[in-house]
Amino acid sequence: MPTRKQHLEHLRNVPLFAGLSKKELEKLARASDEVKMTAGSLVVDQGQTGREAFVLLDGTVTVKRNGRKVTTLGPGDVLGEMSLLDHGPRTATVVCDTDCTMLVLEQRHFIGVLDDLPGLGVKLLATMAGRIRDLDRKYYG
Repeated sequence: MPTRKQHLEHLRNVPLFAGLSKKELEKLARASDEVKMTAGSLVVDQGQTGREAFVLLDGTVTVKRNGRKVTTLGPGDVLGEMSLLDHGPRTATVVCDTDCTMLVLEQRHFIGVLDDLPGLGVKLLATMAGRIRDLDRKYYG
């Protein structure tokens, strides 16, 4: 089983967390749990309320929206981050293509990290805003 140090290295390579300090990444690593899922397992279901995000450490998953494949994600990718932030419904269904190992960050643990390190929230907001801008440029020019 990977150590917290290995989890820290995985988190460091996730674009969503790229702007975080070592201390902030360590807090996130301690707040997360490792889970293993077998091929064919449902990770999240579109429309269901979400309370956690997943960082894919090993394996691949397929993301479908309204029954149509959107993308395939692999190690280093994050899924469920919007529901982590707003407790809203899942915008897609995600199924494991292979056996997968993931770090799960539950909302209540994430809120605890934000309470301890308020600057982390500002960094994550800036990263999310950048992602929204990229999507805006992609679809609207």
